Amino acid sequence: MAATPTDAGVATLGEFTFECGQSIPELHVGYETYGEFDGDNVVLVCHALTGSQNVARTPGRDADAGQAGQARAWWDDVVGPGKAIDTTEYYVVCANVPGSCYGTSGPASERPTDLDLPGDEPDHDRWGTAFPPVQVEDWTRAQRRLLDHLGVGRLRAVVGGSVGGMNVLEWAKRYPDDVDRIVPIAAAARLDAQCLALDAIARRAIRADPNWNGGDYYGEDRESPDTGLAMARQIGHVMYLSKASMERKFGRRSAGRDSLSREQGDLGLAADPAAAFFPYREVESYLDYQAEGFAERFDANSYLYLTRAMDEYDLAAGYGSDADALAAFEGEALVTSFTGDWHFTVEQAASVATAFRERDVPVAHHVIDSDHGHDAFLVEPEHVGPPLRDFLADGVEGRAVDDQGGDGPAREESDRDPDHAPVHSSLFGG
Repeated sequence: MAATPTDAGVATLGEFTFECGQSIPELHVGYETYGEFDGDNVVLVCHALTGSQNVARTPGRDADAGQAGQARAWWDDVVGPGKAIDTTEYYVVCANVPGSCYGTSGPASERPTDLDLPGDEPDHDRWGTAFPPVQVEDWTRAQRRLLDHLGVGRLRAVVGGSVGGMNVLEWAKRYPDDVDRIVPIAAAARLDAQCLALDAIARRAIRADPNWNGGDYYGEDRESPDTGLAMARQIGHVMYLSKASMERKFGRRSAGRDSLSREQGDLGLAADPAAAFFPYREVESYLDYQAEGFAERFDANSYLYLTRAMDEYDLAAGYGSDADALAAFEGEALVTSFTGDWHFTVEQAASVATAFRERDVPVAHHVIDSDHGHDAFLVEPEHVGPPLRDFLADGVEGRAVDDQGGDGPAREESDRDPDHAPVHSSLFGG
C-alpha cells in the first residue's frame, strides 16, 4: 500500500542568507508531505546527496519528469502505511535541499534577470556557479524555514542517511529544542581523508569536461558536461559498494561486449584500439549504465555544490568537540551503521554515539551486519525498518533497538541472506 501525499509542491520562502554570507532574493524549496498532521506527529526525512523530496510512491500523481530512477520514491520500502515510518500514524515531511536540482533553489534554477552578478553577465537565465556556496547547515535552516511555512513547530523525529544523517546531526546541534528523537543512519560527524580525496577526483572529472565551460553550460545551444558527471558518479558508486558485494554481483565476468565498441558509445570516451582485445566486464557495464541514467536526471553543478557541502561538514565546528556540539540536545538518538560500509564506518558511528553518551543523551548504536556497503541503507529495509519503527514509538527502549556500542554485529552471520536484494543505483554517496 502506497503513501498518499497530503501536499507536494514548491514553497517560496523569501530572502535567504547562506552560511557563506551571500544571499538570494527568494528561496524556493521543493517538498512533499504524507499523512495527516495532528500537531505532535511530524517526522522529517532528510534525503541523501542526490535524492529528492519524493521519498515514497504517490499513486495517481506523476513524479516530476526530472526525478527518475532512485530519485523517485527512494525509500518506499520504509515510508508508507504500515511501514517503519507509518504514514497512517506520522505526518512525514521531506524537502529537497538548497543546491540540488529537484525544485529547490540551486545552480540550475532560474536567477532574477535584474540581479547584479560579479564578472561578465552569463548569456543564460540560470544561476550556474554564481549561486552561493551551500553547506549542510543551510539545508537544516531551509528545512526549519519550510516547516514554519507549513505550520509545524516541534518534531517527533528527524531521520536521514549518509549526508542526510549529517543533516540529522545538525538538527540536534542547531535546533536541539525542536526535535524529540533523531536517527542518523550510515553517517558520520565528518568525512575522512580517503572520502575527501575521492570526492575531489569526482569533481575534477566534471570540471575537466570541456562542456562544463566554467559552469556556464545552460542553454539550448550548449551540451551538458555529461561525460564528466557520469565519471564522477562512477567514482561515487565504487564508494557506496563493498568489496564483497561487488565480487558477488560481478566478479571478473565479461558482459559479452568489447570495450572498444562501448568507448565509442554514450559516455563519449575516445576509442582505444587495444581495448578490443580485452573483455568488457559486467562491473564496467553496471557502472556505465548507472552513470548514463544519472547524467540524464542530475545537474553537474549541483553535484559539485552538494559534494562540497558534504565534504565541508564538521559536527564539532564552532565547538570544542562533537559532544559539546550536541550538549543542548535533550532527546534520544538512534545511531545506525553497517559492518560493510567503508564510506561511513561503524567506528565513525560509534564515535557519534560516544559523543551523545558523554552528554548523557539516551542513545543506542544499532549495528547491522551487512556486506552491501554504504548501499545497505537502500537494499536492506527489512533490517533498517524494525529498529527505526520501534525507536520512533518507544525510543532507545524499543524492542528491536539493539545498542551494541559498535562492538559487534546486530545479528548472526547465519541470519543474513547475501542474495536477498539486487545492487541498487545509490542515492547515498553522502
